[in-house]
Amino acid sequence: MVASHYDTKLEEGFRFVGANDGASSTALLLELARALQGRKHALTYWLVFFDGEEAVREWTDTDSLYGSRHLVQKLSAQGELGRIKAMILVDMIGDAHLDILRNEESTPWLTERVFTAAHRLGYTREFLDSPGSAGDDHIPFINAGVAAVDLIDFDYGPNNSYWHTDKDTVEHCSPVSLTIVGRVVLATLADLEKSPHTN
Repeated sequence: MVASHYDTKLEEGFRFVGANDGASSTALLLELARALQGRKHALTYWLVFFDGEEAVREWTDTDSLYGSRHLVQKLSAQGELGRIKAMILVDMIGDAHLDILRNEESTPWLTERVFTAAHRLGYTREFLDSPGSAGDDHIPFINAGVAAVDLIDFDYGPNNSYWHTDKDTVEHCSPVSLTIVGRVVLATLADLEKSPHTN
């Protein structure tokens, strides 16, 4: 599963575009669908667009991640959750100054696969060997025992000043950043096809 969220934060008092926070990951998944179509794959891919990642009022365990929590509950009830061998979440990956940290709430072996692929492709400046943390749509999957990794650049703008502001606009995003993350995701998927699971 490769996933994103397409909703944007409901803000009062200004127009929130959400070019990076959620449009960048949505754009990547649409392009990923084009790149994957027409090929034979050793694995089945699910491209999932979550709604309700953002809090309606204030971020809590119950006011956030509505779509991902719902899907985990639904798949669990249907006995289908075990079909997901790995979940790669992309979020806020359009920042012109891309720096993705190793998310500490992610599955270690899957994080290692992603960062190994990134470094093999030469993206050591964009995929940093430093710990990071962010609550995101991968958490319900982690809590349900599914291997998941969150690829997020949570440092958006000077001192994170663009996040959830009227500055989250297209001019602060970069197609190069989207390309880099897309290449890393595709390389990780190719690696998982050769060896789907490593603890």
